[in-house]
Amino acid sequence: MSIIRINEFQAAVGKGENLYSFLKSLVPYISSCEGCLSCEVLKHSDKAGEFVVLEKWSSIESHQKSLAGFPKEDMQAAMPLFGAPPKGAYYKN
Repeated sequence: MSIIRINEFQAAVGKGENLYSFLKSLVPYISSCEGCLSCEVLKHSDKAGEFVVLEKWSSIESHQKSLAGFPKEDMQAAMPLFGAPPKGAYYKN
């Protein structure tokens, strides 16, 4: 059984397009990780600056391994783009 990871992001004021570009830049990395079945970035239809990243994984462990391998300095550089701490949860399908 696969799992879905839903990640919610809120951009800092005036940083919506920058955050969207950053999130889109993560798709090739995420998609290339072992166990990743799909990944997409969505913009909220009514609220500028709100985004969701939908990830489908073979297991929670595969997702957690992908996080361990992501360059920490890249995430630190993106921190000024966030208006609130990201939220995320796992869902079964």
